[in-house]
Amino acid sequence: MIGSMTGSRMIELVAAVLILAAGVYFYRRRDRSDSYGPQGAVILLVVALIVGIHALGGLDYHPTTAEADALNARGR
Repeated sequence: MIGSMTGSRMIELVAAVLILAAGVYFYRRRDRSDSYGPQGAVILLVVALIVGIHALGGLDYHPTTAEADALNARGR
């Protein structure tokens, strides 16, 4: 799967890794003045997960066989 990735998908995957690293850093950092705790770090982790899934093609549309057949029949 990695061999067929486009340049934009690779950039998106690198961004996901950087966001993930920032989330881990902020989650592990001890700051007693923050009354909300690691809430921002968890949001960063969730965003990194979604961006990573998108970069790997997990959110791409793949029509079912029936949908593809219906689209092909309409196009003829």
